[in-house]
Amino acid sequence: MELIGHACKKWGVFQLINHNISKTLLDDVEIAGKRLFSLPMHQKLKAARPADGVAGYGVARISSFFPKLMWSEGFTIIGSPLEHATKLWPNDFQNFCDTIEVYQKQMKKLAGKLMWLMLGSLGITIKEDVKWGDEGGCGALQLNSYPACPEPDRAMGLAPHTDSTILTILHQSNISGLQVLREGCGWVTVAPLAGALVVHVGDLLHILSNGLYTNVRHRAVVNRTQHRLSVAYLYGPPSSVKISPLQNW
Repeated sequence: MELIGHACKKWGVFQLINHNISKTLLDDVEIAGKRLFSLPMHQKLKAARPADGVAGYGVARISSFFPKLMWSEGFTIIGSPLEHATKLWPNDFQNFCDTIEVYQKQMKKLAGKLMWLMLGSLGITIKEDVKWGDEGGCGALQLNSYPACPEPDRAMGLAPHTDSTILTILHQSNISGLQVLREGCGWVTVAPLAGALVVHVGDLLHILSNGLYTNVRHRAVVNRTQHRLSVAYLYGPPSSVKISPLQNW
């Protein structure tokens, strides 16, 4: 708990080991993502995210806030992946759905545990302070694909942003691309660590901690020769919950 609190305050991001998410499951979700993004474009567009919607295939949801297109494509899953998967693979969707559902379940359990460790490091152990915590938060799964780019110095995979969550748990493939902004250091590459998951502090935890914990600004860069995949689990309270600094702060 003390180490997590230190990382949240100084960096807003840390790599997590001993998380009990099996390597097999991490490999399976990466394979599922690669299978999805390798589909022909006309097939992926059958599960396109509607203009007024949240889930489905398309550019990263943050793209609308930036003037330039990003060198990436995304797929957002909230709840069951069945509706979209049946459009992508009408006769062969079950394996994808099973993998995603197991991954979501494991991530939600881990995210809940991490949230209470983070709050505990702030001295918040009374669950009345976070009444929705016992019921469990809400999660969204974001698959991101970063193709090899012929001119990586002129492109960006994902523009600098913070996550509007309590926390985000990121599984990145074994190819570097994630960078975080550290005051006094500039952009720092988060090199993939075998078996580790990257945990980001989001905007809502920044608010809950009254600014003590850093909502880390991060971006994704691309490279000339290799395709990169990442899987982000974004965790927060139900949309009806109001967030404000906790009373202790």
